[in-house]
Amino acid sequence: MISTGDGVDGIDLDALQRDAGRILDRVADGRELSLHLCGDDEIRSLNRDYRHKDTPTDVLSFPQDPPLLGDVVISVHTAARQAAERGHDLPTELRILLVHGVAHLLGHDHHDPDEAAAMRTVERELLAVLGIGAAGLVETGWGTGQGQG
Repeated sequence: MISTGDGVDGIDLDALQRDAGRILDRVADGRELSLHLCGDDEIRSLNRDYRHKDTPTDVLSFPQDPPLLGDVVISVHTAARQAAERGHDLPTELRILLVHGVAHLLGHDHHDPDEAAAMRTVERELLAVLGIGAAGLVETGWGTGQGQG
């Protein structure tokens, strides 16, 4: 299921829904995913309330009990800035962030080198499922504290 917050327009929700389905078919054993696209104000509030970081971020993941895998929240505003900085379009960045969020829901993290290596592998596999040649957040350093992650 995909939902959107205020100020999020012009996104191909059907394409993201298909991408999420392809990812879930690969890794989720019938579990479902909730994807919410929002702006920086909304994700900043969530980041402050749940991670105690009063700043916008690109993606947040909230694991849930079955039948849900969890919730992924993506700031379209931050994604647009990152897409420009990383040299690709917004739809590609949204897909990269979706993959990163799902990798977190699967229990992966990037706080130490071993965890980051495992998460990098999962991101590569899921990006390949989507036919994306771009690197994931962990591989580029965006998910390791050098970027938003």
